[in-house]
Amino acid sequence: QVQLVESGGGLVQAGGSLGLSCVASGSILSINGMGWYRPAPGKQRELVATITSRARTAYEDSVKGRFTISRDNAKNTVYLQMNSLKPEDTAVYYCNADLLLRGKTGFYDYWGQGTQVTVSS
Repeated sequence: QVQLVESGGGLVQAGGSLGLSCVASGSILSINGMGWYRPAPGKQRELVATITSRARTAYEDSVKGRFTISRDNAKNTVYLQMNSLKPEDTAVYYCNADLLLRGKTGFYDYWGQGTQVTVSS
């Protein structure tokens, strides 16, 4: 059983900071890319930030310079540090990981259940 469990969401005032964590557990042999997504108008989910296994990062334009994604490969964990938060950042944030599992061939996408981030004005 593979699980991605997010933590760290909550309520914060505009201009404040929050840190999210996501731990992947189960029969994992390798993790390729990891990332954070949130719902967006006209889309099921939009990319917020991603990080490759070699720590190459990419960000959605509206969060560049405010959010930082990182990962700890030894802990199968991806982080999202969110600074200078704005009310429009309010959303459920979903963790995503591209996993190679024991007994499987190839990498597959897995998702966490999401963690709520609310930014008050």
